[in-house]
Amino acid sequence: MSKILIRGAKVLGGEPQDVLIDGGTIAEVGSGLSAEGAEVVEAEGKVLLPGLVDLHTHLREPGREDSETVLTGTRAAASGGYTTVFAMANTFPVADTAGVVEQVWRLGKEHGYCDVQPIGAVTVGLEGRKLAELGAMHESAAGVTVFSDDGKCVHDAVIMRRALEYVKAFGGVVAQHAQEPRLTEGAEMNEGVVSAELGLGGWPAVAEESIIARDVLLAEHVGSRVHICHLSTAGSVEIVRWAKSRGIAVTAEVTPHHLLLTDELVRTYNPVYKVNPPLRTERDVLALREALADGTIDIVATDHAPHPHEDKDCEWAAAAMGMVGLETALSVVQETMVDTGLLDWAGVADRMSFKPAQIGQAKGHGRPVSAGEPANLTLVDTAYRGSVDPAGFASRSRNTPYEGRELPGRVTHTWLRGKATLVDGKLT
Repeated sequence: MSKILIRGAKVLGGEPQDVLIDGGTIAEVGSGLSAEGAEVVEAEGKVLLPGLVDLHTHLREPGREDSETVLTGTRAAASGGYTTVFAMANTFPVADTAGVVEQVWRLGKEHGYCDVQPIGAVTVGLEGRKLAELGAMHESAAGVTVFSDDGKCVHDAVIMRRALEYVKAFGGVVAQHAQEPRLTEGAEMNEGVVSAELGLGGWPAVAEESIIARDVLLAEHVGSRVHICHLSTAGSVEIVRWAKSRGIAVTAEVTPHHLLLTDELVRTYNPVYKVNPPLRTERDVLALREALADGTIDIVATDHAPHPHEDKDCEWAAAAMGMVGLETALSVVQETMVDTGLLDWAGVADRMSFKPAQIGQAKGHGRPVSAGEPANLTLVDTAYRGSVDPAGFASRSRNTPYEGRELPGRVTHTWLRGKATLVDGKLT
């Protein structure tokens, strides 16, 4: 593997520096580094970040390869600046055994666009009745540390308690999809003024908040770690803030779309805006941004949820829930957090690389941009602005809510252990 000199990049948004990559490692960081024998990447004005880490990705394989595959999903990840993604367990078959998680892990290794860390199901078949093989998945080659029934809530308090107790033994974490099922029967969008005016079934904020309140108390009782997936309401923010003030081991994520979009968009009846949890109010959006800025919400996670055309191009009631997000996440975060002054680029690196890698125990990822560290890096042209065109996505699916919308920033290069997976915006 040849040497690469990234010249004049603003590391984490700071002063321009040169970064020399030799093999899979950062060899040197400084000014005026020698380019002898190295491929030079001119990066003046661009921001260099550690490779992004997504703790919440749906790759669909095995079973729904019409939506996405490990190959297409990891290509999308590299396009968005990600060097590792955590793949959710709601595949067909469900990733509730060592055999299935190892299959997903090996596919990631074979394709090489980013590392893939499978997330194991909490319960067999995501049915919420019986714990899955948590220990066997952890001890497998995939080394699973995060467990989730995402797409469904672990609604039984006893099952949730047992899962928290089990993963505590090896330092794992249960990632909860907070949705009380009885409170969301027939729900199609956020419960509020817009749902009342449109006559659509409402999804109340308390359906999320009640589960989060229960689970942080369970985590405190057991002395284990719980992670809250796609937190979406102002009330949920307050519960997590309270839990952290008590020293409870809770972390939380927010999606890019919940930082930008509101339930007012549902007035179009465009199913691209149908998502779980639903788009909330402007008040919720502002609370989520503030919580991400002050650290109450720990990370940004995409909840990249690809669907084939026929599952979204239909009437609202019949449409599948979910949006693709890997290729637009960083741009949305720049729009909502950086360009508004709520976060600097070092803060983005913290929320999109350092902390998600820490929560998921992604070895070699979320590391400082300094000598001796693995060369997992992302170069961003922050001055760029352009309209989102899903026709150019690497993902197999096109269900983006941003089509035609102008967003800032563009990932130009991604390196995985020194190997370029994206060069000048094109996959290698």
